[in-house]
Amino acid sequence: MKAIEHALAHDAGADIVERIDALDWADIETQLGAQGSATAPGLLSRDECAALAASYDDDALFRSRVVMERYSFGRGEYKYFAYPLPALLDGVRGAAYPHLAPIANRWNEAMGIDTRFPRDHAAFIERCHRAGQTRPTPLLLRYVPGDFNCLHQDLYGEHVFPIQMAILLSAPGRDFTGGEFAMTEQRPRMQSRVEVVPLSQGDAVFFAVHQRPVNGTRGVYRVNMRHGVSRLRSGKRHMLGVIFHDAR
Repeated sequence: MKAIEHALAHDAGADIVERIDALDWADIETQLGAQGSATAPGLLSRDECAALAASYDDDALFRSRVVMERYSFGRGEYKYFAYPLPALLDGVRGAAYPHLAPIANRWNEAMGIDTRFPRDHAAFIERCHRAGQTRPTPLLLRYVPGDFNCLHQDLYGEHVFPIQMAILLSAPGRDFTGGEFAMTEQRPRMQSRVEVVPLSQGDAVFFAVHQRPVNGTRGVYRVNMRHGVSRLRSGKRHMLGVIFHDAR
């Protein structure tokens, strides 16, 4: 328990801000533009991953639990964190958003969408709360053999930030097999394209929530994105989901 508290404490939150600020954000934007996803290898340490995964059993940290099979979301379960978020998670969310907001604004401009996002995450959350979206959306997912997550979009209300983030907390091959993170891109008048994103423990992936712009021969068009997780074949898999808008 002490190891968990240390990894999720204030100092951990401050340290993650420095790590996120040091990422190559130009390259992340290039990756997002090319395939709708971008990875940041080794963003969290093994101890931080273990602490976050172990926190799944501390109900005091969460506002609700969802069993996916009940809602035809797939198989497995996840829990939504309650406010206040653990310092490490709060640091991830608050530090990544200012780098993603300019990318999101360029996407909306390219797609002809009027919405623009403030640079500060607190200002965006205030916008969500004024619209009645007051429930925190960061979540912790747990899969055991046979579990999977159907392709979906995390929208939750009127105000949707178009990029989200996930961090794999378990080690492929050691903790689990199967359970690949996958995305589909539905292109106008074309068959859907599938992208499997290979991740190691501690790796982060940034990806499009709903739509993203693509340059075509006749200019920019929108593609519809969905994400999910393939069937877990063995072991146990934990993943942290970082959604930047709050929910109704």
